[in-house]
Amino acid sequence: MSGKLILGFTRDFFDDEGNFIMPGLGPKVFDGMPNVEWQMLPEYFSEITPEQASGYDMIMNWYPKWTQKSFKGSDRLISIHRVGVGYDKIDLSAATDAGVMLCITPKSCRRPMALTVITYLLALSMRLRIKDKITREGRWSERTKYYGVGLTGKTLGLIGVGNIGHEVFKLAQPFEMKYLAYDPFMSAEAVEDVNAKMVDLDTLLAESDFISINCPLNESTRHMIGERELKKMKKTAFLINAARGPIIDESKLVKALDEGWIQGAGLDVFDQEPVPTHNPLLKMDNVIVSPHFLCHTDEHFINMWYEMKEQVETILRGGIPDKLVNREVWDTPKLESKLARLQDRR
Repeated sequence: MSGKLILGFTRDFFDDEGNFIMPGLGPKVFDGMPNVEWQMLPEYFSEITPEQASGYDMIMNWYPKWTQKSFKGSDRLISIHRVGVGYDKIDLSAATDAGVMLCITPKSCRRPMALTVITYLLALSMRLRIKDKITREGRWSERTKYYGVGLTGKTLGLIGVGNIGHEVFKLAQPFEMKYLAYDPFMSAEAVEDVNAKMVDLDTLLAESDFISINCPLNESTRHMIGERELKKMKKTAFLINAARGPIIDESKLVKALDEGWIQGAGLDVFDQEPVPTHNPLLKMDNVIVSPHFLCHTDEHFINMWYEMKEQVETILRGGIPDKLVNREVWDTPKLESKLARLQDRR
């Protein structure tokens, strides 16, 4: 086994010719680190195979899934470093059982994700989708049918006010809105500095003019927005989802938009991705969509590489990465053994 630390980058970071496709330094951010070598995984699979996982100490992961089967080849693997904050495609309990740390990169995506929500807030309030359409189609005379919605005095409700949600409230302050928050894991004091009031979900749904989903996808949040919740919203309200598609029952959202339960939606995520072209949401003039990529700016990726580098450096020093998801893995014999072998090699 090589004395170097081998970092693997999943194949989706590169084009067909093997050229890195993202802004920022990318793998080159690790070039100055002694005894560290990075490699591109030779093939792309939607699910990491045991064979892929077996040859690396750490893997930088974008889209591929990690199932229980993936970790069967992880005797060497110390950590997975995930782009962004969502990790619903990674079997966390299997990672822990295999002695593998999962690290995420919330610092670098905080502002870009918050700006994604603000972008939808502004585009929906100005009815940008339909105005763009009638302009392109030569329907200029129809413009007086589509007045926008002013934000001053309106209510912005956020479902989930952690890292990203708090930043959304921060950026929305100049709009002079009212701010409501729902998050069962946060205290009322946590949002006082952004002038928000913590309420229950039903209150938020009933009183908000704009609602943004900013919570993770798990078994408790899957389809948390269904027919009951959509019918509690104002008929003039807009729903924004840049978190994960299955948090909303998509079939009920289609019905809500078609039958006028709510006024419109902004969606960066879908139940099925890539979203099929026959999805009825793509045909609606009161829906603005993007391909689960709106937050991916140059700022996001430039900062993300340094965040990943800090995590790797912390592990090599024997420290606990500050954005370790499965903290319980740290004291397990499997991980301790891997870290000890790593230090022996170095």
